[in-house]
Amino acid sequence: MNGSSPAVYTWLIPFLSVAHAACGDAGADPGGAGGTHRDSPDQASTSTSAVASSTSAGGDPDIWIPALETSWHWMIDHPLDLDDPRDMGLVDPTGAPIDSPPPTVYDIDWEYTTAETVAALHAMGAKVICYVDVGAFEDYRPDAGDFPESVKGNPDHHWEGSFWLDIRQIELLGPIMQARFQVCKDKGFDAIEPDEVDGYANDSGFPLTYEDQIAYNRFIADLAHGMGMSVGLKGDIEQAEDLWPHFDWTLNEQCFEYEECEILVDTFLANGKAVFEVEYDDPFSGHMTDRSQFCDQANAWGFNSMEMPLYLDGGRWPCR
Repeated sequence: MNGSSPAVYTWLIPFLSVAHAACGDAGADPGGAGGTHRDSPDQASTSTSAVASSTSAGGDPDIWIPALETSWHWMIDHPLDLDDPRDMGLVDPTGAPIDSPPPTVYDIDWEYTTAETVAALHAMGAKVICYVDVGAFEDYRPDAGDFPESVKGNPDHHWEGSFWLDIRQIELLGPIMQARFQVCKDKGFDAIEPDEVDGYANDSGFPLTYEDQIAYNRFIADLAHGMGMSVGLKGDIEQAEDLWPHFDWTLNEQCFEYEECEILVDTFLANGKAVFEVEYDDPFSGHMTDRSQFCDQANAWGFNSMEMPLYLDGGRWPCR
């Protein structure tokens, strides 16, 4: 635990109250993790106003909120090299030029990124999102020793050295996540991308429920807002109907591949919140969704969609 833990616990009390209250108003059947599409995309666009809000889900008008149409880049594989066109999203992953506006938002790793890099991106007029894993323990992170054994679960088989967390233990995980978010804040990041927020739908090693995940994800959103940063719902598309009011934007992977994008139209877009979306180009893993299969629809809906390499190690193929 961090040395400031006693103060953190006092500060966490209102957030823990909100998180526990979430268990009682999740508004969804724990057995219905697949979600329900309430309307077609066309119905959603006409039945609900899509006027962008000037304030965050946390109610702070000073928190940065991405515009509905935002050129962005996602690179979390290694420290961002400001002089590398691939790292900066100015070319495609092969190094070939792309006919798209340069990114105005960069989503990069909390540990690998320095305050100087964030300041340099700000000087270019860009906003910067801080990628942080909040639902899995990573044994290679500098704060790995802060995680008690009781919160570590089964391996997250997608990534080496990663293990699911017992998100029910907010009193133990809260101070760790607050410390990580503080690193982001101190480095000058504008927003948080919290990853691995769907442990309840995976083989975590814990009996996590739909309501447990709602409570933890709302806690994470409140934590980011309380520190003056916007926050996106990363994945967890099955809970989008319950969580969109608490998050400022969303980042989704492969909703076209899995034919589940419409819920993002009905929730985030219908309520004036940006959708960042990625399909992967990786024939070796079985993920191979060509831009010709999704970009026209993504652009029609207003998604900020891209095709990207699976390991997010530089370069992008934006849809617009």
